Amino acid sequence: MATATTAPAAAFRPGRLLATAAAIVVALIWVFPVYWMVNSSLLPNVILTSATPRFVPTGFIDNYVAVIKSGGFLNALGTSLLVTLIAVAACLLFAFCAALAISRYKFKGRTSFVLTILFIQMLPAEGLFVAQYKLLSSADLLNNAGGLAVLYTAAVVPFTIWMLRGFVAGVPADLEEAAMVDGCSRGQAFFRITFPLLAPGLVASGVYAFLQAWNEFTIALVIMQKENSHTLPLWLRSFLMQSNSRATDWGQVMAASTLVAVPVIIFFLIVQGRLTSGLVAGAVKG
Repeated sequence: MATATTAPAAAFRPGRLLATAAAIVVALIWVFPVYWMVNSSLLPNVILTSATPRFVPTGFIDNYVAVIKSGGFLNALGTSLLVTLIAVAACLLFAFCAALAISRYKFKGRTSFVLTILFIQMLPAEGLFVAQYKLLSSADLLNNAGGLAVLYTAAVVPFTIWMLRGFVAGVPADLEEAAMVDGCSRGQAFFRITFPLLAPGLVASGVYAFLQAWNEFTIALVIMQKENSHTLPLWLRSFLMQSNSRATDWGQVMAASTLVAVPVIIFFLIVQGRLTSGLVAGAVKG
């Protein structure tokens, strides 16, 4: 009489279970400050200053209304968006052209150009404040979004060139040559074959440039001195100074910090999906 056999149960893997548990703990530790900031922004100051913490928000939006009505937020938001978009677009354009030149062509002074980029990266930003201030002052670009965007572009371009250089070098030039053999011009071969494969690198570099321009504080503090030209980091600082002049309302402070962080989170969530799909598409095409 034949006996039925059953498939052995999956072997228990304690190492994998421990690794998963450790990853969950690390994730919770990482996300807790963000959760606490949002939670605190939805609580009245009376509860925040009490000895008993409240871990569940009660849904108050009074803090957000008070922050927006305090003045300056919408103007600072528009300034930050304008400066960041200009800086990202200019940075990607210049860095992309430079990365192509370094990776695809051999020219006199190529090594010196690469070493210059490395040298610029080692310069402390604080050492350039006086020269940058005088430069923009002579061009009448102080307290101007365009002038600040120029400085942000100059600060982010060197590292962005290095990022894009790796992506460009990873795409074989033989792909363009094969497309040209099939009848494409050099421009058609580049935009139809090479450029789609470089899209993930452009998105990754754009994310880096966006974060650097959006969160930058010290250069803006020197250049944008007028209150109506403040970016969001400067507005948040002035808001904190106003709060310190009286009893600090931590609910409003957390609401202001959340408002500054929300656009970055939205941008990253949108770009993250495009970056992932671009990497997969590039891998398949390659």
